[in-house]
Amino acid sequence: MKTTTFLTFVGDQCGKAAEAMHFYTSIFPNSEIMSVIKFSEGEAGGTPELIKHAVFTLNGTEYMLSENNYKHAWSFSPGVSLFVSCDTEHEIQKLFQELSSDGGMVMVPLDNYQGSGDYGFGKKFGWCQDKYGISWQLNLSE
Repeated sequence: MKTTTFLTFVGDQCGKAAEAMHFYTSIFPNSEIMSVIKFSEGEAGGTPELIKHAVFTLNGTEYMLSENNYKHAWSFSPGVSLFVSCDTEHEIQKLFQELSSDGGMVMVPLDNYQGSGDYGFGKKFGWCQDKYGISWQLNLSE
């Protein structure tokens, strides 16, 4: 059995899946776009510039994504986030800055827990949302 995170870009995010995938693979090491299938002309749910299905990796972990122009009543939510365990101070600082900038949002500032208590799973933690609406929890491993 295998589980894979699947990101669906709809609403205001529809049309931004390829940009997001290129952004993510550019900031995470050991990452690549494995496959991209676009909608055919006249196919329900999309147009030829939209991604019907794609597979990419971030530091060796596989993800899938899609986008469609159906009118969904939902989009991305901070209730589900991608948790990243970072190995170095430089790595967590760089990723947090990249992910929360340019239209992103800081939800929990990157902090070393001093004065705020220990979350119980690392030395430093921050939570942000990127410009595409995906939520990220970044943790500096102990």
